[in-house]
Amino acid sequence: MSLTTGHNEGALPGPAASAHGWQAPSAVERGLYEAKARGDWPAYYDLVARADLYMMQSRAHVDGNPRSSRFHPYWNPQTRTMCVAVYTGGMLPPPVADPVYNCYDLGWFAEVWGQDDPPYLVVNPGSPCEGVLPAGPEGRALWRRHSAPVERPGLARDVVHTLEVGGPRTGPVAFGLAVGAHINVRNGRYWNSMAYHGCGYRCEKRTLEQWWGVTTREDWQDTQERLLRAGMVSGVWEFVLQLRRSMALDFAGPVDVGHWRQAAGDVVRRRAEAAAGPRLTADGVAPGRAVGAEELEGRVAGVQRLIGRIARYEARFRADGLLPEGGFVRSAEAWDYGRASGMARWGLAARLCSLQEAEAAVVRVGRLVQVNYRSWEDFSAAYILGRCLHFDEEEFGEWYETVLATHRALTTDPASPWRTLPWT
Repeated sequence: MSLTTGHNEGALPGPAASAHGWQAPSAVERGLYEAKARGDWPAYYDLVARADLYMMQSRAHVDGNPRSSRFHPYWNPQTRTMCVAVYTGGMLPPPVADPVYNCYDLGWFAEVWGQDDPPYLVVNPGSPCEGVLPAGPEGRALWRRHSAPVERPGLARDVVHTLEVGGPRTGPVAFGLAVGAHINVRNGRYWNSMAYHGCGYRCEKRTLEQWWGVTTREDWQDTQERLLRAGMVSGVWEFVLQLRRSMALDFAGPVDVGHWRQAAGDVVRRRAEAAAGPRLTADGVAPGRAVGAEELEGRVAGVQRLIGRIARYEARFRADGLLPEGGFVRSAEAWDYGRASGMARWGLAARLCSLQEAEAAVVRVGRLVQVNYRSWEDFSAAYILGRCLHFDEEEFGEWYETVLATHRALTTDPASPWRTLPWT
């Protein structure tokens, strides 16, 4: 087919590449290859319009010009022209210091492409699923037509997406990545992408700064370590959960909420009394700090209110199948562990750590979860409780409903790592 006839979706230029010996990295690339192989270019364009498209950028330029992007054309011997290359998520190389990849969509390219820009946009160049998309006025009109119905480009949320090539599916790294699956499945990311680009370098940097205040390698190291030590989980949460766990062991059965509240109040009062006495320090004897009666009762009331919140969440968890009948959450540290798995990948995508450092953090968090929890369901309920205590305020609204949908996807999809990875 001549290049001049390639401006409609029925005639993409270039021969179809052989897929002999090639395995598509994910369902996205497999869909592109299959559409191309059967000559179904409308379907190919639809898939491209729904995909995240990553384009190489100079890191120095992105850092210095965070709101702009540059085309870096390359010579394509097939078209004998300069072209702009983009890649779907499964085709990206492992992150390196430079260059970086930002994420775009076909509609964006249709709007920013100028008459002096190269005549073709090439999707996954050199691969069997390669597509050479004409970029003239008619071609860009075609891009717009296929992009218009797409509300949110990228992988679907609350669906388990797996890299079939380029991502571990067994072993310690895979297990540690599965610890972060709540976040990745909710956000529409490959759960097992260790060489992670996420939403692109610029987006990942911005997200880390906005949500975590992380802008430097030192920030990332400190935050990663705090999460791995479960140092961001509220100490009060852990106090009441560990108290109930001890009581359940002592009584060999369920703990009544009233008894739990009373015991927590007694412990808070005893600790305050002990703190009021003198303390032996390296510098000698130091006076204690007496707590006034009003302040002390305020502490007791706060702890008892928290116990009521936890009990009501757990009742809802049991009704929704997050916990078995009579089940309870033993520790909310899972909330930090899940985020620690995510932080390892986010730091890599933002180029604040190396692939080796991110992988080591992922393996470490997997081991911590195996030691502290009994199953994926046990871990998930604890993670969800931490998330709800942090965000939800007992509204059982979006913060709860979304994480419940993610839990159900992870526990029911046969391809989910929570179904395929053994706990021990």
